[in-house]
Amino acid sequence: MTVTPYDRRSRNTLTVRPAGPGDASDICALLNAIDLIEIGRPESDLAAVKADLHHPDTDLAKDSWLAFEGGRLVAYAQVWADSGPGRVDSEHYVLPGHREAAVRLLELMEIRARELTAGTGDAVMRLQLNVKPVLDADVLPGRGYRSVRHYQVMTRALSPAADLPPAPPGGLLLRDCAADEADRRRVHALVEDTFSAHFGHVHRPYEAWLDHLDARSLDWSLVWIASLPGVGDAGVLLTRDDRTSMGWLSHLGVRADLRGRGIGGFLLRHGFAAYAARGRDTVGLGVDTRNATGALALYEAHGMTLHYAVDTWELSLHSLG
Repeated sequence: MTVTPYDRRSRNTLTVRPAGPGDASDICALLNAIDLIEIGRPESDLAAVKADLHHPDTDLAKDSWLAFEGGRLVAYAQVWADSGPGRVDSEHYVLPGHREAAVRLLELMEIRARELTAGTGDAVMRLQLNVKPVLDADVLPGRGYRSVRHYQVMTRALSPAADLPPAPPGGLLLRDCAADEADRRRVHALVEDTFSAHFGHVHRPYEAWLDHLDARSLDWSLVWIASLPGVGDAGVLLTRDDRTSMGWLSHLGVRADLRGRGIGGFLLRHGFAAYAARGRDTVGLGVDTRNATGALALYEAHGMTLHYAVDTWELSLHSLG
């Protein structure tokens, strides 16, 4: 790929080019350098970076950018539009002190986002950043972005002695989805149902949902359905054990008509026990602090604490010139 200079007046010439699969290790190193600054330890996984670079709906030549100054990788960005008409999601990472690179990648992201949403109505691009990002604080507001949501990444220490399998509440049955394709489709249906009112949730058909989930790397024995006799499927716990730093509770959902029966707390404690038994010392999850189901209070009541916080920023693409 051709490396094109952006500003030759800089002492360290800024160059920008698309990312490629062979850049995964360098991108992961950049992300971990930023993690170390923002949250105190590196938590980006090479497998996750590779999955992003191999996503079937991403054209890396048009949808990704690497910025170099003096030959050093200082910023990375990517956009994708698999969330339905009028919405583009994005990633943007930059080392501190490289404002020119940060702004240039934002410019390219916004241009591409406008192309991807051409002909749609109220199109937006969304970006998530640490609440104390390395990006200069005035950059996003100065370009018309506004903060629309606040998330917490929460963690909890695990112990095989303390985190034993919980007793299910009255009559509740639990099964994993390791062997049954039909159960995997039920997981999809439960996620669609229990997360339908959540901010940012995107309804996807089963096959598209599998692609978005990167189901190739998912251990379905760590995905469980809770059911009640005479009622049927009541809740779902979808977890992943492919992160280096911790086990991850990706989705915990209970049917709206069955909330308040202890099902959510049981599924949470079951996740703790399962990962403690696997030798994990930490488990984590992400939660929208404005979640109307009371999820934040549930997690706090079971000993989960703030690891770091993230803001979702949104740009109306009609504001672009």
